[in-house]
Amino acid sequence: MTTSTVRVLIVDDDPLVRSALTLMLGGQDDVEVVGEAGDGRDGIDLARRLAPDVVLMDIRMPRLNGLEATQLLHEEPDPPRIIVLTTFDADDHVLGAVAAGADGFLLKDTPPAQILEAIRRVAGGEPMLSASATRTLINRVRAESGDDRASEARDRLALLTDREREVALAVGGGLSNAEIARALFLSVPTVKAHVSRLFEKLGVTNRVQIAICVHDAGALDEPRPGPQSS
Repeated sequence: MTTSTVRVLIVDDDPLVRSALTLMLGGQDDVEVVGEAGDGRDGIDLARRLAPDVVLMDIRMPRLNGLEATQLLHEEPDPPRIIVLTTFDADDHVLGAVAAGADGFLLKDTPPAQILEAIRRVAGGEPMLSASATRTLINRVRAESGDDRASEARDRLALLTDREREVALAVGGGLSNAEIARALFLSVPTVKAHVSRLFEKLGVTNRVQIAICVHDAGALDEPRPGPQSS
């Protein structure tokens, strides 16, 4: 086992779901399932004891639901990354998961390859939301915003260099760091450095908020910058 192996804890009250996820993840060289729990309370206890890198968290569970468990784990001194994996794509669940501190939100019918990609990306510090979850967040923010928020978002994007704006647009388009690096002919560490500067310049704390800012400003509707710019 290498140090780059992602240690995963599965928290779900359905033993068939836990078994299916364990079977799916068990065939990966870079992912290890270190434990399973049938409710949020046991999930918290196991997370504290096993120190997983990523927790796959169901929402509707006995004793303690997944959103409450996510919030409690998020408040730990060194919390794991958490992907909420659920059957339900309701707006309140998406918003509740993000507010609780989840790093990802996926539906259980997500193809296995995408679940694996989400685990790897979240373990590397990149939030991962399903397309429908991202739309839910953006639509809710837009509904609560209006012209003032759009103007503010445009002002914030105006603070960026041309390259930083390119990276911001790519993040807003849902690209991972590796995909941005290929599109803009940059190294992945350089992309990570740009994203870190975006956090500071835009006054945000995660990639979802970058995407919301880009969408608020209407920047994705503009002609996309070419990868040849510097």
